Amino acid sequence: MAASTEHPLSGLWKPSHLQAMHYGSDTVKNHLLSYLPSDTSKAFVITGSSLATNTPLISQIESLLGSKHHAGTFANIKQHAPIDQLDQATDAVTKDPSIDTLISVGGGSPIDSAKAISHRYHQKQSKYLYHITIPTTLSAAECTAGAGYTDNTGTKAVVFQPELMPRVIIYDSTFAKETPQKLWLSTGIRSLDHAVESMYHPNASEAPTKQLCLSAITQLFEYLPKSKKEPGNQGYITRLQLAAFSSLYALGLNMGGGLGLSHSLGYALGSPYGIPHGITSCLTLASVVRLQAQKEEKALQLVRILPYIGQARTGNDRKDAVQVGDAIDGLLKELGLDTTLSEQNVDQDQIPKIARLATKTEGGDFYDSVVALVRSKL
Repeated sequence: MAASTEHPLSGLWKPSHLQAMHYGSDTVKNHLLSYLPSDTSKAFVITGSSLATNTPLISQIESLLGSKHHAGTFANIKQHAPIDQLDQATDAVTKDPSIDTLISVGGGSPIDSAKAISHRYHQKQSKYLYHITIPTTLSAAECTAGAGYTDNTGTKAVVFQPELMPRVIIYDSTFAKETPQKLWLSTGIRSLDHAVESMYHPNASEAPTKQLCLSAITQLFEYLPKSKKEPGNQGYITRLQLAAFSSLYALGLNMGGGLGLSHSLGYALGSPYGIPHGITSCLTLASVVRLQAQKEEKALQLVRILPYIGQARTGNDRKDAVQVGDAIDGLLKELGLDTTLSEQNVDQDQIPKIARLATKTEGGDFYDSVVALVRSKL
């Protein structure tokens, strides 16, 4: 992986295997069948029980596919993609040799599960499955070639292969408007987390990565509050879906390793404590920004955000970078998403474990700073 530099300006961007991204109202109804890899394709749907039982979305997809293209549905993917459900879904797929396509519907857990199933399928069959994804949240899991799931110990595990990137993303505002508002808005903060931490990721290229991330930040600050006030507005929904795409897709295949400390803390808090990743970003992002603002090279990238959220720079980079964290806190309060670890049923005695999982260390200055950060969120 190649790091980007400012002086001299240099970097590398490697595009992913994505072939198409379609957005707008009724895009599933109007275009899903055209994206199947062949006229004889058989598709297996991966989703969660709430979408399957509480909305008409999955039955609509099954009807669209019809007997010609629908090979089955697994509707039991739970939060953070537990390995037991992955095993069950993988078994169902491998038993039917006619299946060549996965269609994931929902948020990060079904999307990552479909990628992990394709990975496991490849291990058994030496080929990957074609993946079409229909996101209903703003988590942006559809934008990477990595698949996160929860292993038997309750710990987040990740597999990454370029071939795991979905081939087609279909953003349909008529599907996303079924998403509960708190889930919708909190996953929007997850996208903000992607965009902000991409700004100081060592491999993030100036173009298109950072330019798209800055655009995403502007859109998220503008349209999340508007979407809260008018949750059924499909124009706002589509704007936010495109912001989620811009927040993460442009990292491409040059990412390598984790995205940043806020994400590492999110993994430490998510699977082990059953906290949705949208909420983990609400807990960690602003505080991580203020911590990273103390590092000159990261502050230089963070201050670039200010004019994109309508705020002026003073010329004091560290102070201005802290101001970005404060602005994020303000957005959380406006959205009603400010929360604490205590409210998420995480006790003080868990702080060392969380810091250890996030930093992969058990002592030192960095570990101590993360302990202090986590304690401040109680």
